[in-house]
Amino acid sequence: MAGSMSDFRRMADQVRNWGRWGAADEIGTLNFITAEKVAEAAATVKKGSVISLGGDFGSSGPQGAFKFRQNPVHVMTVDGGDASTLVEYGPQWLRNAVAADMSAFFADNPFRFNDDIIVMPLQAATQWDALSHVYYEDKLYNGFPAGSVTSFGAFHCGIEKVDAKGITSRGVLLDVVAHRGADVFCPPGQPITPAELDEVVAAQNVEIRSGDVVVVHTGWWTRFLATGDGGEPGSGLDWTCAAWLHEREVAAVAADNLMVEDPDPAQGVEGTFLPMHMLCLRDMGLMLGEYWDLGPLAADCAADGVYEFQLVAPPLKVVGAVGAPVSPIAIK
Repeated sequence: MAGSMSDFRRMADQVRNWGRWGAADEIGTLNFITAEKVAEAAATVKKGSVISLGGDFGSSGPQGAFKFRQNPVHVMTVDGGDASTLVEYGPQWLRNAVAADMSAFFADNPFRFNDDIIVMPLQAATQWDALSHVYYEDKLYNGFPAGSVTSFGAFHCGIEKVDAKGITSRGVLLDVVAHRGADVFCPPGQPITPAELDEVVAAQNVEIRSGDVVVVHTGWWTRFLATGDGGEPGSGLDWTCAAWLHEREVAAVAADNLMVEDPDPAQGVEGTFLPMHMLCLRDMGLMLGEYWDLGPLAADCAADGVYEFQLVAPPLKVVGAVGAPVSPIAIK
């Protein structure tokens, strides 16, 4: 059952962190990641295994299902045959300029190279939402004006502002799909509640501590890899989980699905869209990680019974960006 806007506003007042770390703060709950927390995270490494949590950035990614974001376009600008081919077959102006210079350079030495470019939305696959990504009532996190995000980018709360923390902390996997006894996927219509998160924590015999990054396994990415359907909905966190994250001083939360939160409007807040995004990014200052590939990590945790790890997940430092790609790793 959907909540009301009155319910939403009460929770917003409850979880809002504006001013908690000063009026100039632009990194929010990443402030919970202290030097001691980073050392604690490093101490979780016991066997030296490295597990990638990032999906592929390519033409078959999940964003192909959405019109306003497209999959990455990867193009070669220089490849192995360019030096000789362009001189012989390229247009006259090119043969007289770039290709001729290249050919002359390559003529008497063995060095060759390839080069490429990529064109993509910054939130095309595994990524972090910056605190400037979502806002309401003309305010970003910590009360910064929404108008400070212009065609030049985000002046406040851009993704590059998290550089000081690097998003390196103790990570905790909460394997919801395994807890539910599902095969590989939590289908839509079953939002993950705070009570269920408590059940998973207890079942896994793990503790959520201040400064942790909580990583939620719903099985969506594994399902996508099997079907290729990037538009298929699945279960996510109920919007009331924002209070659960706030109470435990979680530094950030990531999941293997599109939105982290449950997309079903019938389970959200009447009169708005993605209420957990609004509460986490705008009110709490808590970043969201989306489209993480958690299948291999879930398998490893199930095998050894250890659900904590060192998480290293710095986003690409794009100045003024409201989100950025990441290739996170878990170290156990």
